[in-house]
Amino acid sequence: MAAVRQIQVTFDCAEPERVAQFWCAVLGYEQQGSSAVDPSGVGPRLYFQPVPEDKVVKNRVHLDVRVGTGLVGEERVAALEAECARLAPLGAVRVQLLRADEVNESCLVMQDIEGNEFCLD
Repeated sequence: MAAVRQIQVTFDCAEPERVAQFWCAVLGYEQQGSSAVDPSGVGPRLYFQPVPEDKVVKNRVHLDVRVGTGLVGEERVAALEAECARLAPLGAVRVQLLRADEVNESCLVMQDIEGNEFCLD
């Protein structure tokens, strides 16, 4: 069996091009209509498809935006907070800082412009 080489992450949303524009600004991707594409070709393509219904419950799958990789403690939290401050003017909403415990490092839960959860990790 051949190995899968590429994936696409698809989001249901009300305003696909607006949400694609948001995620392009978050990730440094390029917008292609209602898609966000990594210009280096390394990251997954994000596709935003229109649906008539509103989001009702928490996502079962979410993106982690890796801004604190290799950092620990307060240095990691500072990196998460700095990225949160960058994303808020784009329309992102801060939900909750989850502090490190015995298993996980700190992460910051946020929502995009249509309420889809994602983490700054």
